[in-house]
Amino acid sequence: MEKNDAKPKWYEPSREVTEQANVKEYDQLYRYSIENREAFWAEQANQLSWYKKWDKVLDDQQAPFYNWFVGGRTNIILNAIDRHLKSATRNKLAVIWEGEPGDSRTFSYHALNREVSQFANILKSMGVRKGDVVTIYMPQIPEQLFAMLACAKIGAVHSVVYGGFSHEALADRINDANSRVVITADGGYRRGKVVEMKSVVNKAMELSPTMEICITVKRTGIDVYMENDRDYWLHDLKSLPIASNKCETEEMDASDMLFLLYTSGSTGRPKALVHTHGGYSVYTATTHRMVFDIKPEDRYWCAADPGWITGHSYIVYGPLINGSTIMLYEGAPNHPYPDRWWKMVEKYGINILYTSPTAIRGLMRFGDSWPNRNDISSLRLLGSVGEPINAEAWSWFHRAVGRGNCPIMDTWWQTETGGFIIAPLPITPLKPGSATKPFFGNELAIVDDAGKEVPDGEEGNLVIKSPWPGLAKSVFNDPQRFVDTYWSKYKEQGWYHTGDSAKKDEDGYYWIIGRNDDVIKVSGYRLGSAEIEGIMATHPAIVEAAAIALPHQLKGNAIHITAVLKSTYKPTKELEHELMVHMEEHLGKIARPEAIVFAEALPKTRSGKIMRRLLKSRALGLPDGDLSTMEE
Repeated sequence: MEKNDAKPKWYEPSREVTEQANVKEYDQLYRYSIENREAFWAEQANQLSWYKKWDKVLDDQQAPFYNWFVGGRTNIILNAIDRHLKSATRNKLAVIWEGEPGDSRTFSYHALNREVSQFANILKSMGVRKGDVVTIYMPQIPEQLFAMLACAKIGAVHSVVYGGFSHEALADRINDANSRVVITADGGYRRGKVVEMKSVVNKAMELSPTMEICITVKRTGIDVYMENDRDYWLHDLKSLPIASNKCETEEMDASDMLFLLYTSGSTGRPKALVHTHGGYSVYTATTHRMVFDIKPEDRYWCAADPGWITGHSYIVYGPLINGSTIMLYEGAPNHPYPDRWWKMVEKYGINILYTSPTAIRGLMRFGDSWPNRNDISSLRLLGSVGEPINAEAWSWFHRAVGRGNCPIMDTWWQTETGGFIIAPLPITPLKPGSATKPFFGNELAIVDDAGKEVPDGEEGNLVIKSPWPGLAKSVFNDPQRFVDTYWSKYKEQGWYHTGDSAKKDEDGYYWIIGRNDDVIKVSGYRLGSAEIEGIMATHPAIVEAAAIALPHQLKGNAIHITAVLKSTYKPTKELEHELMVHMEEHLGKIARPEAIVFAEALPKTRSGKIMRRLLKSRALGLPDGDLSTMEE
């Protein structure tokens, strides 16, 4: 990689890509979407089906509690399933699923409707009503999707808890949501082992006064404890008359709750963001369709987990609303070998692959030979999500996986935003590491703490100046926390404070530096941990690295780095010195680390974010704190 101050290399989209793109022009449409925001979103909403059209596109009288498509009557299932049953899409594959042991199942939209209707009727028989919160704690199996969609169909609210959380973390979320029904599986497969889930739910139910019923999918066949009148096997329930194939979709108000999703803040207890049927449907469908240039024949794979917002928006709802064929995989990307993903791309003819920088770096570690063993020429678009992608990983993904032909849709967004806020289109010239430009309808700025815009190239706080349909409606049962967390810093301006540090270059491209609490201040200079880590990863010995600030008597803070080496390198004092010099050369003496520690892996959350807080607390000899979001 060039020195940090050099102009990044551009990657122009090919003529073939631009000629076939659904959206062929950005600047003019973006201007229109900003100057005529409500008209733009009304046009997008008109591409969906409604029981009753809205009376007003946006009601901002109670800002920041915005209401979109006021008076509109809908249900996300109307668009994700029901409308497809009246067209040729009915017989199209909706879901291709492969389990880690190699078993597979497929479902057409017709079959998906049957499964969801049966599940919806089972939930009704268990007393689940419109507005009730149902907790889902499952592996990545088709029933996880069916459970989510069944809740939405009958107007219940789903709260999906990632299937690796501890029983305490699960119980906290069950109790906060006042949930009385939980859906789980006996277990799932991960790296060749069974991950027990029902036993975790059993422990959680002991800590939950609200929990009454548990529906369990038999996935692995392990022995689990089942209590009479509380625990039910799904396959037993499906054999009963209650599990009819026919179930009416509940008509909902556009502003009715669709789901809760818990997200951990940098401080405090996890908070549940509320997303609604109307605005969320429009926003996820539009962003998915435009950014991934969705064609009817596409086979689309978002290799995230439905337990996170990426899975909600871009495995389940956005793709199904757009009538896509979606891929779902249960297990680890490198089990039993590092080409598991590439084998599935070849086997199922995947056209679009959307994943995280963490997964990319993990696979990059094994080199080019593994993707080269498989025919992955079906790929036409790639995507990245979860954190800023360093240039080295971007280049490897583009070259080794995309064969130099696939544009990379590097997307920036949050649980709170519901969908992409900054993302390229396939026609957008790309700069490795930049999420490029705002998605339509979104007006952004980089500002200082006082709200004044900073010059191009300077780092500041990323804010969103205007509301958008995918925005979370509130924090569940805690509206004041919603205001305090996202809207209090720039209250006078009415801006949404993202909590991320970023900069904009002279071409209007946005570069996400990292969370504001991940910015390191050394001798008064602010350095982004993502920037430091990105430069460290350009050294040939490094797979990935995490940078933290530790107190220093002279500098205030000093940089400490934890690094993961490629398998061909050994940790030595000489290598540590070489890496320190590498940082100096690429970012300046101010960025020379105080120490570099080598590790087999970095601590990360289930969604792939590095837990720098944990590295810092351990370095300072402090308690680990909440580890419920940490991957195994």
